[in-house]
Amino acid sequence: MRIYLFATALLAVMLSPSVYAGVFELTLANGLKVIVKEDHRAPVVVQQIWYKAGSMDEHTGKTGVAHVLEHLMFKGTRGVPAGEFSRRIAAAGGRENAFTSNDYTAYFQQLHKSQLPLAMKLESDRMHNLNLTAGEFSKEIKVVMEERRMRTDDDSHALLQEKLMGAAYLEHPYQHPVIGWMSDLEQMTVQDARSWYQQWYAPDNATLVIAGDVYHAQVFELAQRYYGNIPKKGQSARRLFSEPVQLGIKRMVVKAPAELPLLVMSYHAPNIVDPLHDWKPYALEMLAGVLSSTDSARLNKHLVREQQLASSVGASYDSTSRGPGLFSLEAVPSAGQSVAQMEIALRAEIAGLIKNGVGADELKRVKAQVLAGEVYKLDSVFYQAMQIGQMESIGVGYKAIPLMLEKLQAVTTEQLVQVASEFLQDDNLIVAVLDPQPLSGKAMQPAGEANHVR
Repeated sequence: MRIYLFATALLAVMLSPSVYAGVFELTLANGLKVIVKEDHRAPVVVQQIWYKAGSMDEHTGKTGVAHVLEHLMFKGTRGVPAGEFSRRIAAAGGRENAFTSNDYTAYFQQLHKSQLPLAMKLESDRMHNLNLTAGEFSKEIKVVMEERRMRTDDDSHALLQEKLMGAAYLEHPYQHPVIGWMSDLEQMTVQDARSWYQQWYAPDNATLVIAGDVYHAQVFELAQRYYGNIPKKGQSARRLFSEPVQLGIKRMVVKAPAELPLLVMSYHAPNIVDPLHDWKPYALEMLAGVLSSTDSARLNKHLVREQQLASSVGASYDSTSRGPGLFSLEAVPSAGQSVAQMEIALRAEIAGLIKNGVGADELKRVKAQVLAGEVYKLDSVFYQAMQIGQMESIGVGYKAIPLMLEKLQAVTTEQLVQVASEFLQDDNLIVAVLDPQPLSGKAMQPAGEANHVR
């Protein structure tokens, strides 16, 4: 009962006017959507500019260009030389960076509230005045290729994930890595980057999110001053991609230098399209929580602590994306165990959940943990801006956030069993195994075999 009351109290906090008050929006004449989240607890402000252009918008043969341009955005404009953007933000006591995903590209600065005009001036300048030179491109493309070598080619887990995504998606562009295929990076030109910039970097394809110790009226005035005169480009209708139904289990083995084998079982799963009427993505979120939200959740309790089959295990699922999702189970077998035994054990856990269901108290605990996590995240001004920017960029909208929390709390134990039965089945499954190869010439255990234990 105490867990239920705790969850109910947290839900009241999350949905109270005090939490979601202070969000204001304005769309400028050039199409730029400006969203302000007032939070006056500390004299700090965050500026984030989100472009609805990620790797899923790239064409075959041009993969990686979204991420390459992210690098080039720091290489100067007509009035701000290369490196000067970062130097000025640092001199003002701030920090800045950027990130590219499948769905969007975003740039941010966090600094004292008095420095917001500086951040806006610099960010708006590079929205339309970027100086893309062949010399800077030649240097930066080498940096990106080295990044790919270090973070993917030489990282066995990242390499496995890249191969899994390529196998999971036949038609949807999620099959391509965000950092791009090496052959595409090797053939990329500065004109490819210019074309991407000219197509997508415009106020009518962007959302400006400002969060912190500011007042919305003043922010709107600054936004108009610095961004309002940038011309819109007019965005044409985007192609809508779909993914055909998988017609049988897929299996793959990736051989790469590593210390331990790894098993990943990924199932095709839906994402949130209609926040009000969808229910399966919310049930899948809760299902992932039931399986692995804490050290005491099912997978860790049964497979790590009790049976000692795995040294680590987990479940993951993200319902918020522009394209279709995956519900994934991952496990590293314990010494003396194989990935084959690990797969049998994971399958048994899913079968047991479908057969025996989930207890009401177990689900209540997960709901309380989910809500507690959301409350704690609200302590971060940066996270508040991130949440708004992401929801806007995937087309759901930040106004759906309270509704999504309500829908999570409405998930029933019966719905958990229903989505597990519907989606966690073989015709929907991709199994990927990391077969560890010697790191330094030392023979290692094949991923599919178990050591003999006395």
